[in-house]
Amino acid sequence: MPQSPVQIPSFPQALTYPLRFMPLVPLSASLTAYSRKIAKNHPELFRRLGAHDHTRFVLDPTDLPFVLLLDPNGGTPRVTVMRGPGEGAARIAGPLAALLGLVHGAYDGDALFFSRDLVIEGETAATLALRNAVDDAELDLSQEILNLSGPLANPLQRLLAFLERRTGVCLTRPDEVEIW
Repeated sequence: MPQSPVQIPSFPQALTYPLRFMPLVPLSASLTAYSRKIAKNHPELFRRLGAHDHTRFVLDPTDLPFVLLLDPNGGTPRVTVMRGPGEGAARIAGPLAALLGLVHGAYDGDALFFSRDLVIEGETAATLALRNAVDDAELDLSQEILNLSGPLANPLQRLLAFLERRTGVCLTRPDEVEIW
């Protein structure tokens, strides 16, 4: 079996236990609001999906006790967090760090797929459209949060940098992208 050239960090198991009991409705509402801010700042992201702009995607961070259902909804996205497998036209599964690294351009999706760190099921064309849209948008999810944080942006930025150094998880878009 092929080995990954990079060790993908896993979410600490000790922290996943409390997530099993976390209420998911507030998390869904927060992620929906966040995704709509991203849609407002990057409208091309959802336009680029073309015919797949109403395709439901199951994003499955395999090291967390829930999945995210992303419904682009024609540019007014909705995110639903649920326990269980979730239903959608396409499923993208892998460790949270791999999924974040893909969004931030730190990892190459093909390399993750062939090393089996990433599993893709369902409508391949929809998954490819999502991948291309995210790649072209050059998103930085942390920067999007910082833009919403007002006076808390500087301390939050330091905290995110600390967490990124400690965990090895790509929480921001790297200055020098090293795609493997």
